[in-house]
Amino acid sequence: MATSSQTGMTQTMTIVDSALNLALQKIAEVDVPQGKHIALAYSGGLDSTLCVKLSRLKYHARKLTAITVDVGQGEAEIQQSTERAAKLGISPLVIDAKQEFTEQWLSKAIQANSDYNGYPVSTSMTRQLIAARVAKKALELGCDALMEGSTGKGNDQYRMHNVFSLFAPAMPIFVPVRDFDLTRGEEQLLMEYYGVAVEEVIAGGDDKTMWCRSIASGGIDLATELPDSIWMWLTPPAKAPDKPATLNLSWQNGLPVALNGMALPLDQIIEQLNIIGGSNGIGKIDLFEDGIMGMKSREIYEAPAATILLRLHRDLEQFCLTKEEIQVKRQLDVQWASLVYHGEWFHPLKDAIDAFIATTQKVVSGQYTIELYKGNIDIRSRSSASGLFFPDIRSIKSASFNQKECAPAAHIRGLPFELIARRNTLASTAFKGE
Repeated sequence: MATSSQTGMTQTMTIVDSALNLALQKIAEVDVPQGKHIALAYSGGLDSTLCVKLSRLKYHARKLTAITVDVGQGEAEIQQSTERAAKLGISPLVIDAKQEFTEQWLSKAIQANSDYNGYPVSTSMTRQLIAARVAKKALELGCDALMEGSTGKGNDQYRMHNVFSLFAPAMPIFVPVRDFDLTRGEEQLLMEYYGVAVEEVIAGGDDKTMWCRSIASGGIDLATELPDSIWMWLTPPAKAPDKPATLNLSWQNGLPVALNGMALPLDQIIEQLNIIGGSNGIGKIDLFEDGIMGMKSREIYEAPAATILLRLHRDLEQFCLTKEEIQVKRQLDVQWASLVYHGEWFHPLKDAIDAFIATTQKVVSGQYTIELYKGNIDIRSRSSASGLFFPDIRSIKSASFNQKECAPAAHIRGLPFELIARRNTLASTAFKGE
């Protein structure tokens, strides 16, 4: 007689087998184009790993070139993806794009105060950089199709498609997860079935760059608990040190150029701030995000360096730019972030906005001393040789000019309101006389 545990195990196996059969049926029932030589954007995660298997089993590729673009996800992740590729019988072509990402993408993101409704624009940038590099390499290698691992519910399908269409406009694009309408669970079952199981720290996986780490995108609901083990840099504020960490940051032309008095390239400053900021409770982002299709999702990000640098850059701009520049730039910053988030990095409008932003950054230079303490960023001192804050003129303690001279100016500025009052009186009188 079977025990209750044996019965439960049997029922679980039946459910799993049923789900696997459904996934296999989905794949069998959908006709897809064939590719002779497919170029795959390969990260080594669940989606792109499944793409490797399906490129052969379903798309019947005679040749597959898996391309991994290094945008700062770290040596450990690159190594893991390479090892997983070996199990799949492939050797990915690795393209190092870290310098390009830092110097041509992240620098612009900082100067544009890149923020899409609370999210420091990151994955949306890397997807487009990866797509551009993969498409260019595909043309160089004579590939006749492109493949990537986006889902039909997410944003990346649009970002990748836009860029693929720009750099390889005549090439078909295969998106297996979307093409076969697969759920995350079905993907995992399929990879177990194919003999290359892909384990995830948290359901949905993560996407890491040096700028920001996205955790389980689209897989977090209101009741999902976030264990401390999911964080890569962050120490939760309650467990952070009881003594603040003091940092000095130097800025030139809208970018950080030195940390604690040592001149460093941008990528090294970001790397150190991720460690220091994260250890002091900085960088957790938990928000509702409006995706490209207008559907809300709860998104979790980890971005210590981005949180620190964007906070200071905004403050420095307030210090150095005119009121009119700030007002216009804030609107363009929002437009910039929206364009990039929606997969339009290469849009002509973004280039035009970049040109305006670059002009404003010529005077955005200064020095900051900050304290990081249990999730808080406290600006302790700031200075700038190109700032517009002059206390010798503005301070109420100063006798720098004769205040009486402002009376005529105030009268002129108030004149339109006198005219509005006259109009209102006349309109009221006319109404009563009707």
